Amino acid sequence: MSIETGFGEKSSQVEALTVEQVAVSESGPAVASDARSSREAPAEGSSEKHYRRPILTLSSEELDQWLHSKGEPRFRLRQLLHWLYQQPVENFEQMSDIPKALRRELARAFRLWTTRVVEHVKADDGTEKLLVRLMDGETVECVLLRDDRGHRTACVSTQVGCAMGCKFCASGLGGFRRNLSAYEIVEQLLHLTRLLPQRERLTHIVVMGMGEPLTNLKNVLQALEAATSNNGLGISGRRVTISTVGIPPAIDRLAESRKPYHLAISLHAPNDELRTQIVPSNQKIGLKAILNAADRYFAKTGRRVTFEYVLLAGVNDRLEHAAALAELLKNRTALVNVIAYNPVPELPYQTPSPARVHRFVDKLREAGLNARVRFRKGLQIEAACGQLRRRVVAQTGSGNGGPIVGGEMSTSAPPAGPASPEASPPNQENKAAN
Repeated sequence: MSIETGFGEKSSQVEALTVEQVAVSESGPAVASDARSSREAPAEGSSEKHYRRPILTLSSEELDQWLHSKGEPRFRLRQLLHWLYQQPVENFEQMSDIPKALRRELARAFRLWTTRVVEHVKADDGTEKLLVRLMDGETVECVLLRDDRGHRTACVSTQVGCAMGCKFCASGLGGFRRNLSAYEIVEQLLHLTRLLPQRERLTHIVVMGMGEPLTNLKNVLQALEAATSNNGLGISGRRVTISTVGIPPAIDRLAESRKPYHLAISLHAPNDELRTQIVPSNQKIGLKAILNAADRYFAKTGRRVTFEYVLLAGVNDRLEHAAALAELLKNRTALVNVIAYNPVPELPYQTPSPARVHRFVDKLREAGLNARVRFRKGLQIEAACGQLRRRVVAQTGSGNGGPIVGGEMSTSAPPAGPASPEASPPNQENKAAN
């Protein structure tokens, strides 16, 4: 459960690769030499050379060694991990079954939170969205989705902004800023955990927030290792879905990781000409290469691939588009999620009528595809990727609110309680629309 950090010997990954760089890289995203540091500012009166290391950058083995060096008994690790992951608290002082002297030692040595919630909005359907500020002042979004089967799904971001340039998406409107470190991804999960009442827990994760996960694959996998570890959040790896615009070399690396994660590929068009108009990165990749990578993923993992298709009124929602999509995906073990577009004020695209959406899906089903409508959630709270961040940017004139210099998290959410029994697999229909 080791997580890279920008505070120790390892450096956090801060620059997304271009499509061409991903094609030739075998070691993951490169570090940008001129990227802004997300290092914590020193506390008032402290030495500039002293920085408290984020505690989530330590593996459970490293935490155990640190506790042992303080003369603590072995059971202390279990207590500490409980307060970090199962019932995340605002500060070390709230870790009530840990001795006060040790709490003071922890506070001197480590930073508990590197992010804080700056906006929290709720929808009538139970969806909640957080805008989270990072240490360098940048902001990202994460979403909690609820359904009537007891599923509690976290949708998390992997980058500040996005470099893929999808024409209908709000995430990339302000450009790409940097990759998130693994602990910044994990902290989103912990903020969402704190929204749940005591008898509930997160059951699923969808990596479908801001950014392209596969251009930050190393940090994404490290974060998911913490999320699925018994020493972390303990979420089943089979309840994790990673969504991508489609980057073949990175899809192959994900397959080689041997993780049981689901893969979702955002197609949005049945041919290269139209897809390149909607998803500019397609020009240098092409649907054939993406589908071949999806086939290799299925062959290597046995995990059915989901293809996502956002319907844009008058652009990609005609019946001939459905027929072409059915031809493109025929003879594949796949699921097609059809999503009615969630409008973004700055963009010209519109949502097709419900009747048009269902005609499109019916055409896919008639051709033998496993297709369904993915119902949108959180429309009242701008739950689609990047919308809340865009509104805050418009209101403040900047996406950067200044660095966080305090050591504790600020939010009104109640702490989570004991974990409940595992729920059944996720309902792919009940996610926030992208």
